[in-house]
Amino acid sequence: MTTRSAFVWALETVSGDTTDPLTVDDELLARARIHAREVPIDVDWDALEWAVSARAKRWAGRCQWDRRREVATIVLSRQAYETYDWETFAAVVRHELIHAWEFQRYGKSGHGTRFREKAAALEAPRHCPSFSTPRYRLWCSNDDCTWGARRHRASPPVTTPERYQCGGCGADYVVEHVASGRRWTCSSGYGGVKAALGEEW
Repeated sequence: MTTRSAFVWALETVSGDTTDPLTVDDELLARARIHAREVPIDVDWDALEWAVSARAKRWAGRCQWDRRREVATIVLSRQAYETYDWETFAAVVRHELIHAWEFQRYGKSGHGTRFREKAAALEAPRHCPSFSTPRYRLWCSNDDCTWGARRHRASPPVTTPERYQCGGCGADYVVEHVASGRRWTCSSGYGGVKAALGEEW
């Protein structure tokens, strides 16, 4: 199958027609489906569906499992497609294909040893990179530790960091409000920064 005929095939399976103007979602799904067929993974294509999310801003792709129908659905973010270069987005497709493969074969999926081994073989990331700027950053207070995390919401590790430890070495960590650069290490510090920033929060 040539690249053009593969694209037409993928487009027809997405929209059922090749005469209508091509939308970003049509293009995204067509390219993702073409790439997926080139990946050496034993996925049941008849039990795999594709979708696009126009709202997703924190994740680039997800694989959902319908246990009743035994069908996996790969949902890809339009914003990620428009943000990433193709190589990065194709790696997201491979990542989600591994989840689909695990769901179809084992009925569950995660990021454990089996996933890591398959991801290494397919040159897929274990975790997909974030494409939006986080609202908060966390990093370890231990200068010898390189652990860090990103958060988009004021979850408990952000609002009450004194109750949690660094994910790398177990030391205390610092939280930063990215837009302002203000930092805190406890719940009262979080409250103080939030109050000080007011509408800029």
